[in-house]
Amino acid sequence: MTRIEEAIKQSKFQDVYQKALVNLIYTANCLRDEQVRILKPFDLLPQHFNVMRILRGRHPKPVCPGEIKEVMLDKANDLTRLLDKLERKGLIQRNLCPTNRRKMDITLTQAGIELLEKMNHMMEQTHETLKGRLSEREAASLSHLLDKLRG
Repeated sequence: MTRIEEAIKQSKFQDVYQKALVNLIYTANCLRDEQVRILKPFDLLPQHFNVMRILRGRHPKPVCPGEIKEVMLDKANDLTRLLDKLERKGLIQRNLCPTNRRKMDITLTQAGIELLEKMNHMMEQTHETLKGRLSEREAASLSHLLDKLRG
Protein backbone atom coordinates (compact mmCIF):
# COMPACT_ATOMS: atom_id res chain seq x y z
CA MET A 1 0.00 0.00 0.00
CA THR A 2 1.40 3.36 -1.04
CA ARG A 3 0.39 6.26 1.17
CA ILE A 4 -0.67 9.50 -0.52
CA GLU A 5 2.35 11.29 0.94
CA GLU A 6 4.65 8.87 -0.88
CA ALA A 7 2.62 8.84 -4.09
CA ILE A 8 2.75 12.62 -4.56
CA LYS A 9 5.98 13.23 -2.62
CA GLN A 10 4.37 15.69 -0.22
CA SER A 11 4.68 15.22 3.51
CA LYS A 12 2.62 18.17 4.76
CA PHE A 13 -0.96 19.12 4.15
CA GLN A 14 -2.95 22.09 5.39
CA ASP A 15 -5.07 19.70 7.48
CA VAL A 16 -6.62 16.21 7.32
CA TYR A 17 -9.46 17.52 5.13
CA GLN A 18 -7.05 18.76 2.47
CA LYS A 19 -5.19 15.46 2.66
CA ALA A 20 -8.45 13.54 2.22
CA LEU A 21 -9.45 15.68 -0.76
CA VAL A 22 -6.06 15.28 -2.46
CA ASN A 23 -6.18 11.53 -1.77
CA LEU A 24 -9.70 11.29 -3.22
CA ILE A 25 -8.74 13.14 -6.42
CA TYR A 26 -5.51 11.16 -6.82
CA THR A 27 -7.31 7.83 -6.30
CA ALA A 28 -10.14 8.75 -8.68
CA ASN A 29 -7.55 9.60 -11.33
CA CYS A 30 -5.76 6.27 -10.77
CA LEU A 31 -9.02 4.39 -11.26
CA ARG A 32 -9.86 6.45 -14.36
CA ASP A 33 -6.39 5.77 -15.80
CA GLU A 34 -6.94 2.04 -15.31
CA GLN A 35 -10.24 2.28 -17.20
CA VAL A 36 -8.53 4.23 -19.99
CA ARG A 37 -5.88 1.51 -20.26
CA ILE A 38 -8.51 -1.25 -20.49
CA LEU A 39 -10.63 0.62 -23.07
CA LYS A 40 -7.75 1.86 -25.25
CA PRO A 41 -7.66 -1.23 -27.51
CA PHE A 42 -11.31 -0.53 -28.36
CA ASP A 43 -10.58 3.15 -29.13
CA LEU A 44 -13.10 4.20 -26.49
CA LEU A 45 -12.99 6.34 -23.35
CA PRO A 46 -14.57 5.68 -19.95
CA GLN A 47 -17.30 8.17 -20.92
CA HIS A 48 -18.21 6.02 -23.97
CA PHE A 49 -18.31 2.96 -21.71
CA ASN A 50 -20.58 4.83 -19.28
CA VAL A 51 -22.99 5.84 -22.08
CA MET A 52 -23.12 2.27 -23.36
CA ARG A 53 -23.85 0.93 -19.86
CA ILE A 54 -26.66 3.46 -19.46
CA LEU A 55 -28.16 2.33 -22.77
CA ARG A 56 -27.75 -1.34 -21.79
CA GLY A 57 -29.59 -0.68 -18.54
CA ARG A 58 -32.63 0.48 -20.52
CA HIS A 59 -32.31 -1.95 -23.44
CA PRO A 60 -34.38 -2.55 -25.54
CA LYS A 61 -36.14 0.74 -24.72
CA PRO A 62 -34.62 3.81 -26.39
CA VAL A 63 -33.10 6.60 -24.32
CA CYS A 64 -33.00 10.30 -25.18
CA PRO A 65 -29.79 12.34 -24.79
CA GLY A 66 -31.19 14.32 -21.86
CA GLU A 67 -31.81 11.14 -19.90
CA ILE A 68 -28.27 9.93 -20.63
CA LYS A 69 -26.72 13.25 -19.57
CA GLU A 70 -28.75 13.22 -16.36
CA VAL A 71 -27.22 9.96 -15.11
CA MET A 72 -23.72 10.10 -16.60
CA LEU A 73 -20.87 9.79 -14.13
CA ASP A 74 -18.91 12.58 -15.88
CA LYS A 75 -21.38 15.26 -16.93
CA ALA A 76 -18.68 17.63 -18.24
CA ASN A 77 -18.29 15.86 -21.57
CA ASP A 78 -19.83 16.77 -24.90
CA LEU A 79 -22.47 14.07 -25.15
CA THR A 80 -23.11 14.74 -28.84
CA ARG A 81 -19.48 13.97 -29.70
CA LEU A 82 -19.53 10.84 -27.56
CA LEU A 83 -22.68 9.65 -29.35
CA ASP A 84 -21.23 10.56 -32.76
CA LYS A 85 -18.24 8.30 -32.19
CA LEU A 86 -20.35 5.42 -30.88
CA GLU A 87 -22.61 5.73 -33.93
CA ARG A 88 -19.64 5.86 -36.36
CA LYS A 89 -18.35 2.65 -34.77
CA GLY A 90 -21.77 1.01 -35.25
CA LEU A 91 -22.31 0.59 -31.50
CA ILE A 92 -25.45 2.73 -31.17
CA GLN A 93 -28.32 3.75 -33.36
CA ARG A 94 -30.05 7.15 -33.32
CA ASN A 95 -33.58 7.58 -34.62
CA LEU A 96 -36.17 10.32 -34.42
CA CYS A 97 -38.77 9.58 -31.78
CA PRO A 98 -42.00 8.59 -33.57
CA THR A 99 -44.18 10.50 -31.07
CA ASN A 100 -41.99 13.63 -30.79
CA ARG A 101 -39.97 14.52 -33.88
CA ARG A 102 -37.80 16.95 -31.87
CA LYS A 103 -36.58 14.09 -29.67
CA MET A 104 -33.86 11.57 -30.55
CA ASP A 105 -34.13 7.91 -29.50
CA ILE A 106 -30.82 6.14 -28.87
CA THR A 107 -30.34 2.39 -28.56
CA LEU A 108 -27.43 -0.04 -28.53
CA THR A 109 -26.90 -2.10 -31.65
CA GLN A 110 -26.17 -5.82 -31.42
CA ALA A 111 -22.49 -4.99 -32.03
CA GLY A 112 -22.67 -2.52 -29.14
CA ILE A 113 -24.17 -5.13 -26.82
CA GLU A 114 -21.49 -7.66 -27.75
CA LEU A 115 -18.63 -5.18 -27.30
CA LEU A 116 -20.05 -4.00 -23.98
CA GLU A 117 -20.09 -7.60 -22.73
CA LYS A 118 -16.43 -7.99 -23.69
CA MET A 119 -15.49 -4.68 -22.01
CA ASN A 120 -17.52 -5.54 -18.89
CA HIS A 121 -15.55 -8.78 -18.60
CA MET A 122 -12.27 -6.86 -18.78
CA MET A 123 -13.49 -4.27 -16.25
CA GLU A 124 -14.23 -7.13 -13.85
CA GLN A 125 -10.48 -7.32 -13.20
CA THR A 126 -10.60 -3.87 -11.57
CA HIS A 127 -13.61 -4.97 -9.54
CA GLU A 128 -11.73 -8.05 -8.33
CA THR A 129 -8.69 -5.91 -7.41
CA LEU A 130 -10.95 -3.74 -5.25
CA LYS A 131 -12.34 -6.86 -3.55
CA GLY A 132 -8.78 -7.91 -2.77
CA ARG A 133 -7.93 -4.58 -1.14
CA LEU A 134 -11.10 -3.77 0.79
CA SER A 135 -13.41 -5.92 2.84
CA GLU A 136 -17.16 -5.72 2.16
CA ARG A 137 -17.51 -3.66 5.31
CA GLU A 138 -14.74 -1.25 4.25
CA ALA A 139 -16.27 -0.88 0.77
CA ALA A 140 -19.69 -0.14 2.27
CA SER A 141 -18.11 2.35 4.67
CA LEU A 142 -16.21 4.04 1.84
CA SER A 143 -19.39 4.30 -0.24
CA HIS A 144 -21.24 5.78 2.74
CA LEU A 145 -18.48 8.33 3.37
CA LEU A 146 -18.42 9.37 -0.30
CA ASP A 147 -22.22 9.82 -0.23
CA LYS A 148 -21.81 11.92 2.91
CA LEU A 149 -19.03 13.99 1.32
CA ARG A 150 -21.28 14.90 -1.63
CA GLY A 151 -23.96 16.06 0.82
